[in-house]
Amino acid sequence: MSYDKDHVRGLLALVVTAVLWSTGGLLIKSLPLTPMTIAGTRSAIAAVVMLLWIRRPKPIWTPAQIGSIAAYTATVILFVTATKLTTAANAILLQYTAPIWVALLSVAITRERLTRIDVAAVATVVVGMGVFFLDRVSPGHMLGNVIAVASGVAFALVALCMRAQRGVSTTESILFGNVLSALVCLPFAEPFPLHTDVVVNLLLLGVVQLGISYLLYAWAMAHVSALEAVLVTVLEPLLNPIWVAVMLHEAPSPIAIAGGIIVIGGVLTRNILQARRRPPGYAS
Repeated sequence: MSYDKDHVRGLLALVVTAVLWSTGGLLIKSLPLTPMTIAGTRSAIAAVVMLLWIRRPKPIWTPAQIGSIAAYTATVILFVTATKLTTAANAILLQYTAPIWVALLSVAITRERLTRIDVAAVATVVVGMGVFFLDRVSPGHMLGNVIAVASGVAFALVALCMRAQRGVSTTESILFGNVLSALVCLPFAEPFPLHTDVVVNLLLLGVVQLGISYLLYAWAMAHVSALEAVLVTVLEPLLNPIWVAVMLHEAPSPIAIAGGIIVIGGVLTRNILQARRRPPGYAS
């Protein structure tokens, strides 16, 4: 792949995307609102941003697109809930197990065979997840850990369904996923005071962290390789806990750090090895 201007811009856009995604934990933790209020408001704002960009979405309502929308909605709600219940580090690192669930679900749904790389990665991540659950935490934190794992499974379903959307813009699926998330969550949202910090954080979550970031990601993926995408986007689970630790003084436990290192190591190694086998520009 030649390093032309679009390629360099694609890499920069991917870095910005990962950094924007990584602010999710800090912004969610900073809001004194319920998970459904945060998830619904964030998705409603993001949907408006994406609609302004896409302008005239053309849904085709195939089973794959409907599955993408439903799985995305579940991912958004579960991740916000997990972040509110457990530490930001646990929430993002356990969601980061998604590629392993993709491998396992591919066996069940599409009858794909697990490679040796997949088997080794699954075993490694299972060990890492086990380490997380060895940590002695409150029942609420433990529930948050379980929900974080569920968000990883839901995110894996997003990836599988989007992979099946041949020739269809996945950006539109994200748009409709945000619309559905808002419709599901907002009826359960609680009234909240329009304080400046609350409004600013919600706008940052919807406009920047979710809306603009996905538009940047969609553009960047057309100009970078799968390997570059794998390496750059790992910034999100690394930076997410750092922002929370620095700004809110919520530090993960030593056991959680150990589990996170194992999970990231297993997933990243698998993704790198898989990406090297793909043609340039393929990053799904």
